Amino acid sequence: MTDEADVTDARLTDVRLTDPELARSLEGDFTSAHADVNGTTLHYVSGGSGEPLVLLGGWPQTWWQFHKIMPELARHYRVIAVDLRGMGGSAKPAGGYDKKTMARDVHELIRHLGHDSVHLAGHDIGAMVAYAYAANHPEATRKLAVLDVAHPDEWMRKLPLLPENGADWREGPGIYLWWFAFNQVKGLPERLLEGRADLLNDWLFTYQLKDPASIGEHARAVYTRAYSTAAAIRAGNGWYQAFTQDIADFATYERVRAPILGLGGETNYAYLQDRLAAHGTDVRVLAVPDSGHYLPEEQPDFVIEKLTEFLG
Repeated sequence: MTDEADVTDARLTDVRLTDPELARSLEGDFTSAHADVNGTTLHYVSGGSGEPLVLLGGWPQTWWQFHKIMPELARHYRVIAVDLRGMGGSAKPAGGYDKKTMARDVHELIRHLGHDSVHLAGHDIGAMVAYAYAANHPEATRKLAVLDVAHPDEWMRKLPLLPENGADWREGPGIYLWWFAFNQVKGLPERLLEGRADLLNDWLFTYQLKDPASIGEHARAVYTRAYSTAAAIRAGNGWYQAFTQDIADFATYERVRAPILGLGGETNYAYLQDRLAAHGTDVRVLAVPDSGHYLPEEQPDFVIEKLTEFLG
């Protein structure tokens, strides 16, 4: 019989789950690298050729969440998939998890790589950072794709955390975001989840996927490895603990003028359509059929098609 701790330890030491090996496993001559920018260190994976396209992922994942779409996108673009501050192979400093600072991280990385402007596609937390990038660095933004989540604004304070009247978690008009509150509690999540991140990850994937098998065991092992330490859990919590600052920052932004494409899963499409209409001046929002929250892994062909149509 295999002990659960032994399985987790195997994930942590499996060389096939390291970023260099993961990058090499993708078609498109992808390579893994690091850069010191904005007082921190970011990990990124790049490959392909053409106009630069930056991919920014979310919690509780890494750049690997784009692995199903990166090879095809690399046929058209120079693809740069970035681990945000606190994510995966990037550094996990004590602070700087507001989306404006994280956007500055990405901007400095892009300049470090020799690009004046880029396309951006962000999912989840990465969508928030991508929007903050476009709002704060409009001259460096070509087109912006926002996947399933909008930047925090005052409306975020109305998001439901729990179902009403004892309803089932899968019933109701939307997702019940109890982890938004859980991640606000400083010091506790890392004590509960260190070495046990797979328990939370598996629950989230099952809850927010139409087809739980679309994030397979290998990908789940990658994410478990990335969030196995107290530092990684604390950093991911930091993205949520900065929401109040993000809302305040958003209130100072003008509406983004770069073209915006929103892609929303079945649960979040209406919310995304409503919020993005107020966030940009040139916005189109599409529903991703038969998909939950994790669009690039659940419906990669649709995401590839709509991104390439939008980006040109």
